[in-house]
Amino acid sequence: MLFRRLTRSSLLILAFLILLPQSQSFGESYRTYLKPLTIKSTKTIKPTYDVIVAGTDPEGIVAAISAARNNLKVLLVDGKNRRKLGGLMTLGWLNTLDLNKSPVVNKKYPSPYLNGGIFQEWFNLIEGTSFDVERATNAFHNLTLSEPNIDILMNVKVMQPVVANNAVTGMRIVKEDGKEINVNAVSIIDATQDADIAAAAGAPFTWGWKDIGEPNAQMAVTLVFKLSGVTDAIWQELSHKVGSDSRSIWGYKEVKKYQSSNPTRVKMRGLNIGREDNGTILINSMQIYGVNPLDPASVQEGMRIGAKEAPLIVDYLKKNYKGFRKLKYAGVAPELYIRESRHIEGEYRLTMADLMNNRDQWDAIAYGSYEVDIQSIAYNIGGSVVMHPMQYGVPFRSIVPKKVDGLLVVGRSASFDTLPHGSARVIPLGMATGEAAGVAAKLAKERKLTFRQLSKSKESIEELQNRLTKQGMDLRVRPFEKPEYMKGSAYPGLLTAVSLYVATGGYENAWKLDEPAKKKKLANIINRLKKMYPDKFPNKQSFDHSTKEEPISLDLLTSRITEVAGMTHKGGSSTDFMLRSKWLNKKTLDEIKNKDRLTVGELYKLIRDFMDYYLHVTFK
Repeated sequence: MLFRRLTRSSLLILAFLILLPQSQSFGESYRTYLKPLTIKSTKTIKPTYDVIVAGTDPEGIVAAISAARNNLKVLLVDGKNRRKLGGLMTLGWLNTLDLNKSPVVNKKYPSPYLNGGIFQEWFNLIEGTSFDVERATNAFHNLTLSEPNIDILMNVKVMQPVVANNAVTGMRIVKEDGKEINVNAVSIIDATQDADIAAAAGAPFTWGWKDIGEPNAQMAVTLVFKLSGVTDAIWQELSHKVGSDSRSIWGYKEVKKYQSSNPTRVKMRGLNIGREDNGTILINSMQIYGVNPLDPASVQEGMRIGAKEAPLIVDYLKKNYKGFRKLKYAGVAPELYIRESRHIEGEYRLTMADLMNNRDQWDAIAYGSYEVDIQSIAYNIGGSVVMHPMQYGVPFRSIVPKKVDGLLVVGRSASFDTLPHGSARVIPLGMATGEAAGVAAKLAKERKLTFRQLSKSKESIEELQNRLTKQGMDLRVRPFEKPEYMKGSAYPGLLTAVSLYVATGGYENAWKLDEPAKKKKLANIINRLKKMYPDKFPNKQSFDHSTKEEPISLDLLTSRITEVAGMTHKGGSSTDFMLRSKWLNKKTLDEIKNKDRLTVGELYKLIRDFMDYYLHVTFK
């Protein structure tokens, strides 16, 4: 009787768990017990589906499962020449998870991670902060194949949206055998890494760092490489004096000194090491510059550059660190880890103010808390951790693209500004938005609403949130104290500086607001303003950095700003001129303790006032 009551999903997952070993050392692979699964395309593709999910990365897999569990007929399509599910995790070998940790863990909120749902279901199968790639692949396969409502098309040559009257109505697909088919759908969920379907359908987007004045900048890509021969003793040696747990190691910051054979294209940062079950480790640390994710030739060039550099890096590690000396180079991942490309413009754009304020959203469908991790954009420009939020909401509106109906976008290319994207791009959060997209597809169909209409209906959003909760997601906001940085009078200025990417607080949100402001800081602010608002700052004069570590005075600040703004004035100081022009707030000036030696916090407050009054831009 018991087995009669089990669903196909339950039986397959139960079988998967039974086949896993109950205990094992890391020297013994679980593949002894469970062979890797392969995914084959469904033989007969229907002419119409409720939902087509484009992309077989984790976000797309979860979206398909979620829609299928809501009794929708789903077609999951891969367009990247893949033979297995999991994308970046299983083919990019990104086996260390960037987790959204809960700010509170107690009896009421027992999970150490936010969101729960299908992500947690998958996470329970792979065990640990880092995972074995084959184990993760099999978990994705089992969860997907257990859903009878999902059909799969792998390795298609072309997948293009069919658009009519600004709405996506289906997809044109060229299958692996060259046969072209048109498949109709009530809705499309774009889970491709670069929002390819949304862009092709006409959804607006920005590229790279355009919203902070650098349209040609984007974070480095990474090629993960593998080492074999890891024993428990070697793992202990590798873990010595660095951050670690049973599955992950992070640290080795000195590796940044590695001298690349291609110094303008390849650079190393500290190591992120994830342990697999078969005596191997995967290392995520090689940064490759100048790769255009949308140009296949550029991507292949990046692969060649990384594959050439990887064994040289391994030689360096073996020479300089005892724990690596007995290990063997075992190749590179089949795909690059690409962090950034398009940023879709949606009904709402997630901002740094949302993260700094730990803002909940009335239409929140998931929550993030991962640090704002901005990777290097060039060999001579370092990355940074901007800040670490406690818990912020991701609104449903941020997965609804402007101008195109019948379409949702999940994953790193959803509607996030450049800087908050550094936190919201992580895969577990994308999986949570994918789950929400699957439920939203059902709700929109039931109520005969477009996704845009749904995004504006508070009653419908409340129903969406209720259904997500019933499905296993945890959409509760944890109780936590307001961060210290929000309590002082300098906060509006700090928020402005962070939004301009001229202030970083690191993992501990240490902003150093009481320290003296230096000329270098002022130069960075002025350069950012000129890049973001070139029409307002016509003066191309560069700032003299020869005394960049000297403190700055109020008069120096105001004179520099009036210069770059192309303003001239007769009589009086530049400070008086800016006051008369109402570009500064007298209350802010009165609060300055020493006008000859501004603090960082005072500088930020003055810049905030200037942007408010002169540029009419306020971050809040």
